[in-house]
Amino acid sequence: MKKAVLFILIFFMALIPVIGSANTDDFPFTLNGHTWVNQQAFIDSGSRCSTRVVDEIEQEFIEEALRRFASQYRVLDRVAGSVTIPVYVHVINKGTGISNGDVPISQIQEQIVVLNESYAGLTGGAETPFVFELISVDRTTNAQWYTMTPGSTAEYQAKQALRQGGADALNLYTANIGNDLLGWSTFPFDYAANPKNDGVVVLFSSLPGGEAVPYDEGDTATHEIGHWLGLYHTFQGGCRNRDMVRDTPAERRAAYGCPIGSDTCSFQSGLDPITNFMDYSDDPCMFEFTSGQSTRMDSMHQTYRTP
Repeated sequence: MKKAVLFILIFFMALIPVIGSANTDDFPFTLNGHTWVNQQAFIDSGSRCSTRVVDEIEQEFIEEALRRFASQYRVLDRVAGSVTIPVYVHVINKGTGISNGDVPISQIQEQIVVLNESYAGLTGGAETPFVFELISVDRTTNAQWYTMTPGSTAEYQAKQALRQGGADALNLYTANIGNDLLGWSTFPFDYAANPKNDGVVVLFSSLPGGEAVPYDEGDTATHEIGHWLGLYHTFQGGCRNRDMVRDTPAERRAAYGCPIGSDTCSFQSGLDPITNFMDYSDDPCMFEFTSGQSTRMDSMHQTYRTP
């Protein structure tokens, strides 16, 4: 469905060039009650994703660790849908009702549907081995945790109190996170040093049917879980293509909106991967992981998250 909607958008943009040339930088951008001068300013603020950037020195260390693991153990090429990830959802709110972040179970269930469709390639991308199974939902009313930020005391306290399972368990926290953020994640190679910190945090209104337009279809969680499974942003390293995946074209900078036909690294092959879940495009524009990303997530999971 998502891919079909995007094709319709492309069709109409081709028929009506004036509409296609509209620049989102010409308009103020509002999300979760905060307004930026335009969407570019929102992206530049770092609010789209606050997952830490892995520098090149650490990247090389991680690549060596993956190679070493592969040489010592049998890394399987696991088939689509063969790996079940248990999901523990922690709803942090400041009171009852959706206006206080107390998201209903229907939105949580729909989020799991979105994850399973996205990671199964049903929206148009590559299949991955991963299936997400909702194990439990708990609800905590705590005003300080409700607005937590990465590395804060509130994040530490919430995760210490709520996290469940081992390295293979996805702990998904929803809250009205601070600093106007949409979400963040830990990486699989972070787990051993700080197991309790492991997990994904998203703005509660980014769940499917929420009010965080245009990030209201559940793809903030899809994106952040991509990090949780070991993926970098498609634009990491700019045109030097440091996302460590061969089949994602190089991209000079993060995309936003749905800039169809963008080619910021024109001297390299391929248009910008704006439809990739690991870019910053609006939710309706993102629908795929690549085969290379699937392979990398599988390798990361076997190295760092398989018991």
